[in-house]
Amino acid sequence: MKKKLGLITSLVLAASVLVTACGSGATTGTGSTNGGASGEKAKRIALIMRQNVGTFSAQYINGVKTEVEKNGGELTVFNADTDLSKMASNLDAAVNQKFDGILIDHGTAEALQQGTQKAVDKKIPVVLFDTDINIPGVPVVAQDDNKLAELSLEKLAADTNGKGNIVKIWVAGFAPMEKRQVTYEAFQKKYPDLKEIAAFGSATNNTALDTQTQMEAILKKYPNKGDITAVWAAWDEFAKGATRAIQQAGRTEIKVYSIDLSDEDLQMIQAENSPWAATAAVDPSNIGRIHAQTVFQKIKGEQVPDNVKLNPVLVKQEDLPKDKKVTMSDLSQYVQEWGK
Repeated sequence: MKKKLGLITSLVLAASVLVTACGSGATTGTGSTNGGASGEKAKRIALIMRQNVGTFSAQYINGVKTEVEKNGGELTVFNADTDLSKMASNLDAAVNQKFDGILIDHGTAEALQQGTQKAVDKKIPVVLFDTDINIPGVPVVAQDDNKLAELSLEKLAADTNGKGNIVKIWVAGFAPMEKRQVTYEAFQKKYPDLKEIAAFGSATNNTALDTQTQMEAILKKYPNKGDITAVWAAWDEFAKGATRAIQQAGRTEIKVYSIDLSDEDLQMIQAENSPWAATAAVDPSNIGRIHAQTVFQKIKGEQVPDNVKLNPVLVKQEDLPKDKKVTMSDLSQYVQEWGK
């Protein structure tokens, strides 16, 4: 009887631990439990995300998970649903639970500097992605956001001969967005005949849908052909919403230029009469793999540079085939620089 009671108690305690983890917005992956052939205990990796929205995030997480499992680890994803205070709490939880490594995605120094320093003080390796924290020994994996903006904006300028009215979709408060805005301001000075007539943008749990609604209002404000020449979207979730609004309004003379790319985006770019003309991007799965790879290098005590920059590529609608749907996995057949 005592043995039976002991077994029941153990099961209840195990269930309690699982519920506590999931109650913090955490989801646990299916990594190895034995750390591979060496017999070492699996390394527990926490991924602290500001938000998990859209197919870009899904492919990024898949890249992280693939690399974690390749190294015999277990991944737990903490999603803050755009709430920075919740993100800070999730980071504190990961530190207190003594994860072996912590990955931070799109955080801010204001919200996470203290928690990151706490992790460093406890000798927990931390690697950032598109986060503006600056602590020696904490690597930052980043897309070249200035180059991303430059590639997409220069394509817009080339296609419009540097003249016309443009709508900007952008949001403040994210490190990569702030960098892209710096390039956009330089672009405005370089091409004074490209006039910004409207600007909006917000990061929500339904960014693409909310953007579509906002873009519909802009189209009603500027109802005539020629009122709007192009849209520059600083994030692919913005581009999705803008593209759908333009298509539904029958205003496909307005072209969309963006940043980031996913399988869903490629389908939209390749759709018949799509206004989505080009996007500058780094493979999100590759970002995830490199992010996770870097934390394992830190765990192993290897030397890692404080800045790991990923080179973007411009993907143009005109480079994609008309008779075949392209995915991220075979994009390199049509865009040679992709994945390099």
